[in-house]
Amino acid sequence: MYVLFEGVDTCGKSTQIALLKEEYPEIVTTFEPGATAFGKQVREILLSDSLRSKRAELLLFLADRAEHYEEVIKPNQDKLIVSDRGFISGLGYALANGDFDFDELVALNRFALQNHFPDRVILFLTNMETLKERTAQKSLDGIELRGLEYLMSVQEHMKTSILKLKIPHLFIDATDSVENIHQAILTYLKV
Repeated sequence: MYVLFEGVDTCGKSTQIALLKEEYPEIVTTFEPGATAFGKQVREILLSDSLRSKRAELLLFLADRAEHYEEVIKPNQDKLIVSDRGFISGLGYALANGDFDFDELVALNRFALQNHFPDRVILFLTNMETLKERTAQKSLDGIELRGLEYLMSVQEHMKTSILKLKIPHLFIDATDSVENIHQAILTYLKV
């Protein structure tokens, strides 16, 4: 089973993946962008926010996603794979940039993922107050520097995309306690 943990930065995805991995060391954990040798180079470029063209940014994310699918997801299809981010984030960020068509983005992601969308998505939903508190405690990358309103817009596009695509999902209140969230995830995944 291929599961995406989605949400904007600081919403708790990484914490929950670490807890899951502690309890179930046999699961395959991964992330986008940057889980492959090629992806590390792409991640550096993307997080610097140095590209003028949003199309170039999108194509780099898609190239990373295609390589990630080929190197990590495809060879482990018989295992539980949990990815910190994936194509739902790709849709959310691209749509928040404003000049992309949803159906076109879905088609490009289908191509990158060889028609293999995740089996389930867990979306961590935060609010402006929590996002403000958590981002104030870290140094921000180039994408986060686009602003909190931008990140909230990304989150809304992720949620809408999941609903439009009818992918089995769990929406998590990222402001809840770490333990409550962990239990909800365990119940949903039935691990």
